[in-house]
Amino acid sequence: MVYRTARRVVIFIIGFTVLLLGVVMLVAPGPAFVVIPAGLAILATEFAWAAWLLKRIKRQATVMYGAIRGQPAAGSSCDGTAHEKGPLREEGAL
Repeated sequence: MVYRTARRVVIFIIGFTVLLLGVVMLVAPGPAFVVIPAGLAILATEFAWAAWLLKRIKRQATVMYGAIRGQPAAGSSCDGTAHEKGPLREEGAL
């Protein structure tokens, strides 16, 4: 019991410190967009809220990457209506 609590405290301190350094790097020089997810990944080993937040950030990063590349977000089409995921082309069609 004591070991588990001590482990959670140590992980919280290390993860929060890395996360805070990443937030500081948003305005200071440094790789903030690498350090912030690293801090959340450390926290996610023990805390469900950090795992949820990390998953949400990954999803948003994927959407933003697709937008930069000019691809619509998964589950939507150019006219704004939703469509089901499936193959882009039928088999044998080019």
